[in-house]
Amino acid sequence: MSYFVDKNGYYGQFGGAFIPELLHPNVQELEDNYLKILESESFKNEFRDLLDTYVGRPTPLYLAKRLSEKFGATIYLKREDLCHTGAHKINNTIGQILVAKHLGKKRIIAETGAGQHGVATATVCALMNLECIVFMGEVDIKRQAPNVARMKMLGAKVVPATSGSKTLKDATNEAIRDWIGNPEDTYYLIGSVVGPHPYPDMVARLQSVISKEIKEQLKAQTGNENPDMVIACVGGGSNAAGAFYHYLDEEKVDLIAVEAAGLGVNSGESAATSQLGEVGVLHGSKTILMQDEFGQVTEPYSISAGLDYPGIGPLHAFLHESKRAIFMNATDQEALDAAYELTKIEGIIPALETAHALAVLHKMKFEKNQVVVINLSGRGDKDLETYIANLKDE
Repeated sequence: MSYFVDKNGYYGQFGGAFIPELLHPNVQELEDNYLKILESESFKNEFRDLLDTYVGRPTPLYLAKRLSEKFGATIYLKREDLCHTGAHKINNTIGQILVAKHLGKKRIIAETGAGQHGVATATVCALMNLECIVFMGEVDIKRQAPNVARMKMLGAKVVPATSGSKTLKDATNEAIRDWIGNPEDTYYLIGSVVGPHPYPDMVARLQSVISKEIKEQLKAQTGNENPDMVIACVGGGSNAAGAFYHYLDEEKVDLIAVEAAGLGVNSGESAATSQLGEVGVLHGSKTILMQDEFGQVTEPYSISAGLDYPGIGPLHAFLHESKRAIFMNATDQEALDAAYELTKIEGIIPALETAHALAVLHKMKFEKNQVVVINLSGRGDKDLETYIANLKDE
């Protein structure tokens, strides 16, 4: 079984390009050109140089000794939080901005939830001197104020999405509407492995630098490039796609995807898509999404702005359906507790998104020699207000 996209843009039954007719030329232009661009020597050289000298790659693979001691396994943290802008998102935006330049686009639009993708997009637009418009839910603008300030400082225009739940889904809707209205000069820089083909495949390829480095670093540190397990949080799923990519065909490596359970999977306030969702179409691709009996998208909830998306990318939908990946979840409180725990025993403040991946350590039993890699997808600066508000005096 292949876990990679086929020539028609599908992972099993998931994927495709379900788009308005007005967007067909844009998406077709990208599909016709993205592989040629990504595989060209000029792209590879510029992408690699920017990752090395601007982003700060390779990011460390850190042996978390105290965390390992606590859980009885050998636990490594892939430190994507040390990337420029504080998360893995920059890997994708660097790559896509180069694709946009190759296609001659001058105006860049993006959606963002937690603000990390918005900051990463604004950053590369500043670097390349391109116009940048970021759509962000009104609710997320309030709870992620530091990232909004960063985007504005970088020269981006931040446009609030005021419909629906006023979060990531609605920001994506607004970005698509803008793209329909400005098809000629605009490039939509999608932040996750979602959207119409070829976006899920392109974003996964750009983020695959994460698992490529994990393999090289594990080989250097342990003599074996394969861990027993890779754990990553999943909203749309770009950091997980990057961490899983080079292990998809390595069946002996367990892939653990962790979703946000919010106040509890069955509480009505959750974003655990794989548990609550059904097959449908969301933002241009066939995938698993949360919907009511009439097929209308239901509102997700998570304390984490980057995980309250009502769907998962088509790659992850296929990994779930095929049982190649194990899907778990963590509640708001479990994520908060895991964040405080990592901070106290390893001196690393993780993003709230990442904290969900850390939380499932408490739900698993490990053997002493097991090697576990957790993708530490972002740093917690942006979430300090939430952490402080929920911190209990000891």
